[in-house]
Amino acid sequence: MNRYRTHNCNQLRKKDIDKKIILSGWINKKRDHGNLLFIDLRDNYGVTQCIIDKDNKNFSKLEKTQLETVIKIDGKVVSRSDDTVNKEIETGEIEISIESFEVLGSCNELPMPIFSDQEYAEDVRLKYRFLDLRRKKIHENIILRSKVISFIRDEMIKAEFLEFQTPILTSSSPEGARDFLVPSRLNPGKFYALPQAPQQFKQLIMVSGFDKYFQIAPCFRDEDARADRSPGEFYQLDLEMSFVEQEDVFNVVEKLLVNTFKKFSNKKLTYDKFPKISYADTMLKYGTDKPDLRNPLIINDITEIFNRDDVKFDIFKKLVKSGSKVRCITTRNTKDKPRSFFDGIDKWAKEQGASGLAYFTFEKDGDLSAKGPIGKFFSKEALIEIMKKTNSSVGDSLFLACGKQNELEKITSQARDKIAKDLNLIDDNTFAFCWIVDYPMFEKDEDTNKIKFSHNPFSMPQGNLTENELENPLNILAYQYDIVCNGIELSSGAIRNHKPDLMYKLFSIAGYDKKQVDEKFSGMINALSYGAPPHGGIAPGIDRIVMLLANEKNIREVTMFPMNQNAQDLMMNAPSNVDEKQLKELGLSLKTKK
Repeated sequence: MNRYRTHNCNQLRKKDIDKKIILSGWINKKRDHGNLLFIDLRDNYGVTQCIIDKDNKNFSKLEKTQLETVIKIDGKVVSRSDDTVNKEIETGEIEISIESFEVLGSCNELPMPIFSDQEYAEDVRLKYRFLDLRRKKIHENIILRSKVISFIRDEMIKAEFLEFQTPILTSSSPEGARDFLVPSRLNPGKFYALPQAPQQFKQLIMVSGFDKYFQIAPCFRDEDARADRSPGEFYQLDLEMSFVEQEDVFNVVEKLLVNTFKKFSNKKLTYDKFPKISYADTMLKYGTDKPDLRNPLIINDITEIFNRDDVKFDIFKKLVKSGSKVRCITTRNTKDKPRSFFDGIDKWAKEQGASGLAYFTFEKDGDLSAKGPIGKFFSKEALIEIMKKTNSSVGDSLFLACGKQNELEKITSQARDKIAKDLNLIDDNTFAFCWIVDYPMFEKDEDTNKIKFSHNPFSMPQGNLTENELENPLNILAYQYDIVCNGIELSSGAIRNHKPDLMYKLFSIAGYDKKQVDEKFSGMINALSYGAPPHGGIAPGIDRIVMLLANEKNIREVTMFPMNQNAQDLMMNAPSNVDEKQLKELGLSLKTKK
């Protein structure tokens, strides 16, 4: 018999009545009824109610014992009366009559209650993360995370993928987020970088002749925190396949995600076969490449309407002449909404930094007309054309925005989400996946006006590129793809460029000469010259998958030991100072910023 327990705190049932047992765990709650003391004992598995009466010599000592103290209880299983059965817990038909107890681990005064769902400041939660993790919801989230990872691993092995581990200390990459750098003691003045992703290594695995690779990979990026992104480090399901096209990758990932989400959630999947949306279409229809397809609202471009002579809305007409565009969002059957609803959306848009959202509602009282502040500026014929372009009907309303394309995309995307929320259009009981495909290979840097890679620089461009196409790089599309669920990007992937000559050409467009490419990507560019198969892959984020399955809004809630918003581990006091001796060994000295 184990000295500490014969059962865990979720095992005992009515069939165990009269058994002598030993339980160990944390004191979750205490209820003192004078002559009787009730203890909820908690461990990793569940909760069992224990009782001790005043005649027991241990009563007063247990009465004074602090919550979250770890204790061992010797006692007997007894039945609860019908009126005291607790159907909320699996052990709710029994309780333990305490005969004796022993303190295994004492507890100081708590900085935060464990049994409460009350929200606490981030700094408190993260400083005492070991306590935070005892709270029921987050404890369950971390267990869910473990089960999801195990399931994914099993599914990948079933699909004949081999699991390999790639290096943590590698070279710095000029693309993507900022690297975390590690100084080399044996090579003074030189630095390793922690991998932002195993990108180059997994391609090298394909060049090495392995056909299907995966790993649950740690990734490190020196970037700012946000709700769906942890600063510092995160985990992804990294996979790569040889002799594949884009569709082959999609088939593997779709099957995996469908199986995973059906296994760990009761929510319905809108699509078992995920729709594919081009980057151009998603930016037009949704204003973002991370569309939430639970939202039925669509954005339409009606710029050309404002070139008509029978449209008198001069503010928009002048902006259109100077190169601006007009986008609108149609809301179905909103004619009976009060004026306050429409004005509220307009006010909200101004609070976001936009000039506002104009609006009108299609009406028909005899002739077609438009009701609203700008309705009088449109002829019947113009309204008919707008209805055709937007697939609108009488009783529908339009919200309109005018401006430069990137500004329009931002505000209409935000407005689409805002309006859908206000109209209660989003079904929270669904998962809506989609693929975003046909990304541009290049984009212009808004600050420098220089051409840069839009996504992964190692992606294969679409088509057989001519010299003319290379001279117009913004028109080049790539076999790059993102997978999105409920407005959250889970992953980016691509079919890789395995042709060194083509890679040099593409890098030259982004401002890298051959020498720079050879220096920065020496391992991979060299390997591709020795017989590289066509290959491609993707890397869905584990943290984001679990966040969706746990129905959490912040990735911190599904991460064991996250950093705070300033990339600090308050529990372990990291980052921390190091002594002068360590710096000297590395040939480093610190220069204080003035």
